[in-house]
Amino acid sequence: MIRSVVIVGGGTAGWMTASYLKAAFADRVDVTLIESARVGRIGVGEATFSTVRHFFDYLGLDEREWLPKCAGSYKLGIRFENWRKPGEHFYHPFERLRTVDGFNLAEWWLAVGDRSQPFDRQCFITTALCDAQRAPRMLDGSLFASGLDDSFGKSTMEQQRAQFPYAYHFDADGVAAFLAEYGIARGVRHVVDNVSGVGQDERGWITRVHTEEHGSVEGDLFVDCTGFRGLLINQTLGERFESFEDVLPNNRAVALRVPRDDATDMNPYTTATAMTAGWMWTIPLFRRNGNGYVYSDAFQTPEEAERELRAAVAPGRDDLEANHIRIRVGRNERSWVRNCVAIGLSSAFVEPLESTGIFFIQHGIEQLVKHFPDRDFDERLIDDYNRRVAHAVDGVKEFLVLHYRAAERADTPYWKDVKSRPLPEGLRYRLELSESHLLDEETVYPYYHGFESYSWITMNLGLGRIPPTARPAVRQLDPTNALAEFARSRTEADKMVAALPSCYEYLAALNER
Repeated sequence: MIRSVVIVGGGTAGWMTASYLKAAFADRVDVTLIESARVGRIGVGEATFSTVRHFFDYLGLDEREWLPKCAGSYKLGIRFENWRKPGEHFYHPFERLRTVDGFNLAEWWLAVGDRSQPFDRQCFITTALCDAQRAPRMLDGSLFASGLDDSFGKSTMEQQRAQFPYAYHFDADGVAAFLAEYGIARGVRHVVDNVSGVGQDERGWITRVHTEEHGSVEGDLFVDCTGFRGLLINQTLGERFESFEDVLPNNRAVALRVPRDDATDMNPYTTATAMTAGWMWTIPLFRRNGNGYVYSDAFQTPEEAERELRAAVAPGRDDLEANHIRIRVGRNERSWVRNCVAIGLSSAFVEPLESTGIFFIQHGIEQLVKHFPDRDFDERLIDDYNRRVAHAVDGVKEFLVLHYRAAERADTPYWKDVKSRPLPEGLRYRLELSESHLLDEETVYPYYHGFESYSWITMNLGLGRIPPTARPAVRQLDPTNALAEFARSRTEADKMVAALPSCYEYLAALNER
């Protein structure tokens, strides 16, 4: 059996991996994490998927325990601004579409909805909570959506049957620090040192990691959490990295930490705002915002991007330090090679447009536990792991390319260029289908990648790719029940807005406790 795992690299990926392995295997597996005090972290505000709940529940952690320590806040969805034209926005919420007489509300909106009103306001309840800056919990801690399981226990993302209604924003360094305490308390050996070399046997398998002050650290299985450097997977084992820049050209970002003038003005959603040569994120943390501009350096210099970002979110605040980041967009051909598994940025990254960074980390960890080897390192287990990771990344790639291709915006050289780039073959087929009717669970990307059919529908409709009419079958049906459901949704939304506290009010109470 595997007795020792050595993780090289800390940060969110390293400490999520270490803490999860300890939660899974306890003392049956020794875990060592090596991180350098010199290697800087990207250290931006982080947004997540709703499935991140599975991670914290697997560790037995209650959000009331960790969220206040990480400047955390709630995320009910993503608000897309200016992707169709300046001044327009829509939401991509964590909410499945309701179904009436066999067809979802988006289908009914095409048939009998009020086309003068955005579809997301009519088809979802969450949009009203976002507009009103509401928390997803009552002050007593109860969820606004009754009937949902509030604890997942030791389950994985793929086992989520009901759509959990929110995710989180948090300070990534804060989460890493919290999980470091968790892991060390449960036996993770923490080595703060610089890696000076990597030892391999005659087969090319990794046997040890050499450090400057702590000597050699041996292990059976090695996890590469060294970020875009890929110290083990790429530099040592030579695994090929497949770039996605041919279809997703954004390769740089600049980030700012911006204090809010009014701390109570807290939105419970991430904002993605279309910009001249890319898009800008706004992530509301408890007392500040994390802002960043993701762009292509083929259309804008870092200096130009920083100026545009500062003008948008922090005019006159030249004292705020900008963090410039080079992005490696794509994935390794294989994320598991020999006895080395890459997790996080060393495995794959497909730009942060849909908050997939933590998702990829969590998915990689969950699949590692599911495919955990013995000393024989069964190649069939490894191949299955690599297929699942590759499918998830490739599915997200398709979904993100859809954002750019379906967006109506085409007013700058950048936005013209992203629409002229080649399409992944599967996406070409899906876009052709969506010209005549909405996609469904049978026609979206077929492998698990974190996004359900309602997400594909939402992005197509929100970005302006709207079929001229509903399916003929829907137009043949009696719309009475659908119209009643639209009215019922509006009534429910009004009641929830009236009953729920603001996002800041709830989190302030949580932080005080």
